[in-house]
Amino acid sequence: MTTRVLLLGGTGEARRLAGRLADDPAYEVISSLAGRVAEPALPAGRTRIGGFGGPDGLADWLARERIDAVVDATHPFAAVMTGSAVAAAARTGLPLVVLRRPGWTRDDGDDWRRVPSLEAAAANLPGERVFLTTGRKNLGAFAGDGRRWFLVRSVDPPEPPFPPRMETVLARGPFTVEEELALMRGRSVDVLVTKDSGSAMTAAKLTAARALGIPVVMVDRPPLPAGAAVVTSVDGALGWLAHAG
Repeated sequence: MTTRVLLLGGTGEARRLAGRLADDPAYEVISSLAGRVAEPALPAGRTRIGGFGGPDGLADWLARERIDAVVDATHPFAAVMTGSAVAAAARTGLPLVVLRRPGWTRDDGDDWRRVPSLEAAAANLPGERVFLTTGRKNLGAFAGDGRRWFLVRSVDPPEPPFPPRMETVLARGPFTVEEELALMRGRSVDVLVTKDSGSAMTAAKLTAARALGIPVVMVDRPPLPAGAAVVTSVDGALGWLAHAG
């Protein structure tokens, strides 16, 4: 019997998991992407793009598609989607696991200032030339700061509101440490603001900040819904599915 899996994706872990499941005849995987990037990297297997219409819409979709299990491998900051997935799985009685890679850990020489939100980050900026790597839709918290200069990097153009003094760099990672050093030096960056995504593919900026002695304002992850089962690796998700099916 084939296990039909809804894989809420958009991360590297989700693509790797989709590839593993697509190669296994015991599973049929359907990956769902939010559609926030114009040209996303598509995973193996069937793919759908766009929202579900909240927990009720997702619950209806799960029933209609005869899904057997749900894996939420969205970005650690996709709190709304995770909340909807947990609620929809509970309503339909389906097993669900959240695949979340571990967050970053401080290394010797790091100057990190942890904050609970982007608003807290904007209120506690220790520098004047700010490198923002928080996403193209998360700039509103900094829009009222007319004093500081901001460097914003994103795959697609950022959405307003955003700071009045801002330069945008459109680029898709991963980036090397050398590239990050050149960017920060070339723009005279004196503070980095980022989210604790925990991805090795985007950690080069932290290494560069450490080398340059630049403080990092690190935005903590939102909490997971109470009672959600969690694994931290693709192998962990595969092991969970083997028992859930």
